[in-house]
Amino acid sequence: MKKERDNFSSKLGFVLATAGSAVGLGNLWRFPYLAAKYGGGIFLLTYLILAVTFGFTLMITEVALGRRTRLSGTRAFASLDRRFGFVGYLTFIIPLIIFPYYCVIGGWVTKYLTAFVSGNMKAATGATYFTDFISANTSPIFFMLFFLAITCIVIIMGVQKGVEKVSTILMPLLIIMIIFICIFTMLQPGACEGILYYLKPNFADFSASTVLAALGQLFYSMSLAMGIMITYGSYMKKNDDLESSVTQVELFDTAIAFLAGLMIVPAVYVFSGGDQSAMNSGPGLMFITLPSVFQSMKFGSFIGAFFFILVFFAALTSSISLMETLVSMIDDRFHTGRRKTTIGVFLFAIIFGIPSSLGFGAWSHITIMGYSILDFWDFISNSVLMPISALLTCIFVGFIVKPRFIIEEVESSGNFKRKALFTIMIRYIAPICIVLILLCGLGILTI
Repeated sequence: MKKERDNFSSKLGFVLATAGSAVGLGNLWRFPYLAAKYGGGIFLLTYLILAVTFGFTLMITEVALGRRTRLSGTRAFASLDRRFGFVGYLTFIIPLIIFPYYCVIGGWVTKYLTAFVSGNMKAATGATYFTDFISANTSPIFFMLFFLAITCIVIIMGVQKGVEKVSTILMPLLIIMIIFICIFTMLQPGACEGILYYLKPNFADFSASTVLAALGQLFYSMSLAMGIMITYGSYMKKNDDLESSVTQVELFDTAIAFLAGLMIVPAVYVFSGGDQSAMNSGPGLMFITLPSVFQSMKFGSFIGAFFFILVFFAALTSSISLMETLVSMIDDRFHTGRRKTTIGVFLFAIIFGIPSSLGFGAWSHITIMGYSILDFWDFISNSVLMPISALLTCIFVGFIVKPRFIIEEVESSGNFKRKALFTIMIRYIAPICIVLILLCGLGILTI
C-alpha cells in the first residue's frame, strides 16, 4: 500500500515554511555586505528586478515540479525522464554537503546568542573573541551539536506538527524583531547618511559585477537549486494557488533581505565613518563588526541580544529546510521512515560537521585547493554544484518536458500572470545568467 504523502495544512503554512527556508544567514549578513560592496542603492534595485524575473522563474519551476510529481528531488526528475534522473541526485548531494557546515555556523550564532543574552557583550566584542572561539576544539562542536539537536527534534515531529508549526511561530516573530531593530538603528545619530547610501541608486556604480553578485545572492536567498523547493512543493496542496503562493514567498524573502540591509548598513556605515571595507568582511561582519557596533550604541546589549535571537531563528528555519529535504529524499527512495532517517542524517551531520569545525582549530593546517575545510565545502556547493543544478533544471524544463509542463501545473490552481515571462526566462535568459555565474564562481570569467 502506497504511503500517503505528508502535506502542509494550508497555503499560509506552505508560504511561511518556504519563506522560513529562504530566510537565513544569506539574507541577514550576506545581502547587507554585498549591498555595501556593490554600490548600495544600485545593488538593491538590481536585486529587486532580478528577484521578480530570474528568482521567480527558478522558484516556481522547482515548486511546480514537486507538486506535480508529489516527489522530492531524487525521484521527481527520474519520474519524468530517466535520462535526467542524475539531476535529482545532484539536488540531494548539494544539501548533503551544505547541512553539516551550516550547523557549524549555526553553532557560532548560538554561541553569540548565549553571550549577549547572558550579558557578556563586552567579552563578545573583544578583538580576538571570534577567532579564539572558532579555533577552539570542543566549544564550537558543543554549540554545533546543540543547534543540530534542535533541528532534529523539529524534523522528527513531522511536516505539519514540526516544520509548519515552528515556521508559523518563528517567522512572524522574526518580522517583528527585524522591524524593531530597523527602527532603532535608523534613529541613531548620523544614520540618515547610511540610509541614503543604501536606498539611493547611483547608476555610475552599476556594472556587470553588480548583476552577477545579485544573481548569485538569489541562490542563497531563495534556497534555489538544492532540492528544497521541490520537496516543499511536493507537500503543497493541489488546490492552493501556486503562482500567488510563490509570489508571496518571493516578496517575504525579498522584504527580509531589504530590511536586513536597512538594519545593518546604516548602523555599520555610521560606526565605520563611511568606510566600506568594514562592510566587506564576510562572516566577520556578523561576528566581529556588528558586536562592536552594538557596544557603541545606547541599549546596545539589549539590541545585540535581540539581533542574535533574530539571527538564530533565521538560521534555524533554514537548517530545518535543509534537513527536511534530506530526510524526505532518503525516505522517498528507501522508505526508511521519518524517525530512523532523521537520526541517520543527524549522525551524518555530526561526522562531517566536526571536520569543518576543526578546520579552524586543530586541523587548520589542512587545506583543500587553498580553502579551509568549511570554505571548501561552501565553494563546491555554492559556486559549482548549485549553478550546475540550476542550469540542468532549466534545460530539462525548457527543452525536455517543455515549459508547458510547468504552466499546466500552475494553471491547475489559478491564473499564471507571468506565463510569457516564465517561458522566455526558463529557455533562454536564465541559462545564460547561470552559465555566467558558474564561470565567475570558478574564476574562469572575471568581470
